[in-house]
Amino acid sequence: MAEYKLPDVGEGLTEAEIVVWKVKVGDVIAINDIVVDIETAKSIVELPSPYAGTVTALLVAEGETVAVGTPIIAIGEPVSDDQASGQAPEMDLSNPAASGGVEGESLVGRNKADRGPVRRARKVPTGAVAAHMQTQAAFEPGAAPMVEAVEAVEAPTPSPAPTPDVAPAAVRTLAKPPVRKLAKDLGVDITTLTPTGRNGTVCREDVEAAASGVTADSEAAGVSRPLAGARGTSTTERETREPIKGVRKMMAQAMSQSAFTSPHVTEWITVDVTRTMELVERLKARRELRDVRVNPLLLLARATLLAVRRTPEINSWWDEASQEVVYKSYVNLGIAAATPRGLVVPNVKDADALSLVDLAAALGGLVDTARSGKTQPADMSGGTFTITNVGVFGVDAGTPIINPGESAILCFGAINKRPWVDEVTGEIVVRDVTTLALSFDHRHIDGEKGSRFLADVAGVLNDPGTALLY
Repeated sequence: MAEYKLPDVGEGLTEAEIVVWKVKVGDVIAINDIVVDIETAKSIVELPSPYAGTVTALLVAEGETVAVGTPIIAIGEPVSDDQASGQAPEMDLSNPAASGGVEGESLVGRNKADRGPVRRARKVPTGAVAAHMQTQAAFEPGAAPMVEAVEAVEAPTPSPAPTPDVAPAAVRTLAKPPVRKLAKDLGVDITTLTPTGRNGTVCREDVEAAASGVTADSEAAGVSRPLAGARGTSTTERETREPIKGVRKMMAQAMSQSAFTSPHVTEWITVDVTRTMELVERLKARRELRDVRVNPLLLLARATLLAVRRTPEINSWWDEASQEVVYKSYVNLGIAAATPRGLVVPNVKDADALSLVDLAAALGGLVDTARSGKTQPADMSGGTFTITNVGVFGVDAGTPIINPGESAILCFGAINKRPWVDEVTGEIVVRDVTTLALSFDHRHIDGEKGSRFLADVAGVLNDPGTALLY
């Protein structure tokens, strides 16, 4: 049997959360079959299996965060037809592996040196131990009732005396590490608590209730307490807590680091984008653009890439360690995307080298992947400039925080019909208007460069024909 250990799927990954299992105990899988989705500090990643065989155990529950190198799933040899029908397979006594002398080699991807010590057949525990193992099995999606788990790889041995029941106190109480720490900090003996959490686990509310003197007995007498894990569903619930982890944790760390290390300056400009909106409609009718997403964000991205040519400092980076400004001759254009698990900023590599058709396809795929939560770490590294589109939420503009490793970020506000004074006739007309806000690192981008870049972007959106000048 092989234990698949949590790998490092990114650069320097130290831990990940088990989001959802794609397999259950008893499933037969092949090499590279997806077995689980995990959430790292950057994104949700699908893990393929390096082994083929039968899933014998899911070692980590959904929602748990574990360190790299922790065994997360056990995979045994596939069940033969004879075993499935309940008949004992014929043994070749000349083959030690077939007679149970040593573990066989049919498990793909398992080297002999990695198999570790040979284990004897396990017996079904009784009493409290059996009940505890039943509880653990409940963590496994679709798990069937526990039956005798046989890892028999040695010759049969005489059955030992029946295993005595173990006292409940000797059984390890099920609880997540943060809950255990809370219990320790509050001086609560976690083994004495009655679990009310999911799958029989002790939850934070159980610990807090014990610390405040609210017990199961007092609840029976009419003292109410929040329901565990039922956010927003209990009428008595006044506070809930949600762990900061994964993508949200990384986002918080990155934004805090950027806000307090780079001196931000933000400039605003309001622009008439009526002609850009008209161009969007014309482009949608173009045959070569019918299969891609054409919207104002596409034209803003194109205008940004053109404006970078006139102000390359916008696409540079302040290297504090070496005390150098790094100028980049390529643009990896990032698009900030809000997902249920936090903000991610995937980027289009070498966006400045793409045609409008290719840029539209790349942006469409990038956004769709981000919304589905499948953005890979490689797609979020190496960004050089970011656009955040708050207009989709009906917001006019904001003061965005620069993405770490970059020097500027452009905020795209909502496009609305507004009264506008025609500069030629002086008449008040109704136009499509938006607001752009640019935050930049004032250590090496001065006001003149930031203003020129923002004015160039606004100029292209106001009159897309001026793009021919770049």
